Amino acid sequence: MTYRCFDVDIAGNIAHLTLRRGDELNTMVPEFWRELPEIVRDIDAGAKARVIVISSTGKHFSAGMDLSVFTSGQSAGTFAAGSKEERGRVRAGLRSSLLELQNSFSVLEQVRMPVLAAIQGGCVGGAVDMTSACDCRYATEDAFFVIQEINLGMTADVGTFPRLCHLLPQGYLRELAYSGRRLPARRALELGLVNEVFATQAAMLEHVISVAKDIAEKSPLAVYGSKVMINYARDHSIADGLDYIATWQTGMYNPEVDMREAFMAKQEKRTPRFADLLPLRKAMG
Repeated sequence: MTYRCFDVDIAGNIAHLTLRRGDELNTMVPEFWRELPEIVRDIDAGAKARVIVISSTGKHFSAGMDLSVFTSGQSAGTFAAGSKEERGRVRAGLRSSLLELQNSFSVLEQVRMPVLAAIQGGCVGGAVDMTSACDCRYATEDAFFVIQEINLGMTADVGTFPRLCHLLPQGYLRELAYSGRRLPARRALELGLVNEVFATQAAMLEHVISVAKDIAEKSPLAVYGSKVMINYARDHSIADGLDYIATWQTGMYNPEVDMREAFMAKQEKRTPRFADLLPLRKAMG
């Protein structure tokens, strides 16, 4: 399938999504918000890959929300003066639209495989929302992050704060949120927002793909369980996390299959061969 905003390549259990509108700064046009969750959910539903890599083209990773979204009825805007529609109902509809935008990025957390982001140049506004929902972030030396919404007279609302509060120290996050200043890649590395920084985009992609290959060689069920547990632990107490992993392991732990294969592969000095996750069944009704 051809997409306006993405090129999609799936090989070696790795799905590589590339933002393709580099000449237009990969702004998030209305089609973007449909295509991203559609692509990611399709990969997950069909168990088509064991890891997803998101990279980009052009000078910047993404300049964030395109202005066309604000005029297409897909974004929470101001109440039109003189409108004959009842204000409360209009606002209820705008809230639903905003939740839909949020879900376009939340899917990156919800899918069963890890998502790795390779960021070059500017990661601005909505791109911060998107990459903060990924499992890991990698950057080039010229990369920078901007909570751009404050520079536009609004509060970031598609996922930046709920996630960055777990990824950055509070004081520094507040400075970025209130001032709209750039966070350079090297400082982002020091603060733990990105895993590593590279001199070139080619070097970054080579590394990210190598990490993806390492992930793809592991048991997909164990990786899925790890992602679920990490996200759950982030949002719950230690006691809740311990209780949930005990329940999860009771149902998912399979020493007679994946662990046996891991031990056998080690003894035979070969790469283990694990079965893929099963495709998701569509809900009945």
